[in-house]
Amino acid sequence: MEVLLMAQAMKFHQYFDQWMKLYKKDAVREVTYQKYQMTHRQLVMLAPELMMIDLSRLTYQQLLNDYAETHERQTTMDFHRHLKSSLIDALEEEYLTKDPTRKAIIKGIKQRQHKTKYLHQYELQGLLNELNLDDNVSWDYFILLVSKTGLRFAEALGVTPQDFDFTHQVLTINKTWDYKSHQMGFAPTKNKSSVRKVPLDWQTVIQFSQLTKNLPKDEPVFVNGKIYNDTVNHYLERLCKKAGIKVISVHGLRHTHASLLLYAVSVLPL
Repeated sequence: MEVLLMAQAMKFHQYFDQWMKLYKKDAVREVTYQKYQMTHRQLVMLAPELMMIDLSRLTYQQLLNDYAETHERQTTMDFHRHLKSSLIDALEEEYLTKDPTRKAIIKGIKQRQHKTKYLHQYELQGLLNELNLDDNVSWDYFILLVSKTGLRFAEALGVTPQDFDFTHQVLTINKTWDYKSHQMGFAPTKNKSSVRKVPLDWQTVIQFSQLTKNLPKDEPVFVNGKIYNDTVNHYLERLCKKAGIKVISVHGLRHTHASLLLYAVSVLPL
C-alpha cells in the first residue's frame, strides 16, 4: 500500500521519465530511445500537472485527443504505445489499480498529401548529369551511390572501401553509421534481412574504385565529422532545381531505385 501511495503522488510525466530511463535507456538503440524522449517531452507539454492518481480512461483519452489535434493517426498510435507500455508496467507493480488505456480510441488529423517519392528514369538521368564527380569524396558521390544502389541514408554513410568487391561487382552492406547520436560510430543494420550484397553496374565500379583506392579501408567513405540528414537533402534539392526536375529527398532516391528495378522486371520479355 505504501508503494502505491508513493506512486500515486507522482505526476504522470515524472513516472514515465523514471520508467523510460530504467527500462529503455541502453536497452534499445539510441534512435529508438530518442523517440521515447520525444514522447516524454510531449507528455510534459500536454499534461504537466496530470497525477498518477488521476489517471483514468477519461483523462487518458483526453490526453490522446489533445495530442491527436496536431498529429496524424499513426503518430498518435506510436505516442499511445509508448505511454501504454509504461502504464502496463505500472499496473504490474500495483502502482495503478485499473488500466486507463483500455479501449482507448486513436484519432488524428487527416494524412497530408505526400509528394511523389521517386523520380522517373529520365529525371534521374538529369540529376546524375548534374553531379560533379571529380577525384574527391563529396555528397555528389554519396547521391550517386544511393541512386545506383537504393541504400538507406545510414547504410550509405556506413560504407567503407573494403565493403566494395570490384572484381565481382558487389557492395556488402553489413552495418550503418549512427549519425543521430552524440557518440557517432558504426551500428547494426535495421534488421537481419538488411545485411545483403548489392550488385553494382560497371560504371559505378570504375567510379568508386578510383575514388576509394587511397582511402583507409575500414573507415567510412563519406564521414569526416557530424552528419545531418538535412544538409544532404538541401544539397540534393539544389541539384534537382538545377536539373529542372521535381525536388526529392535522399530517401526518395531509395524509392526511385526500387521503382526502376520494378520497371525493368516488368518490361522483360516473357
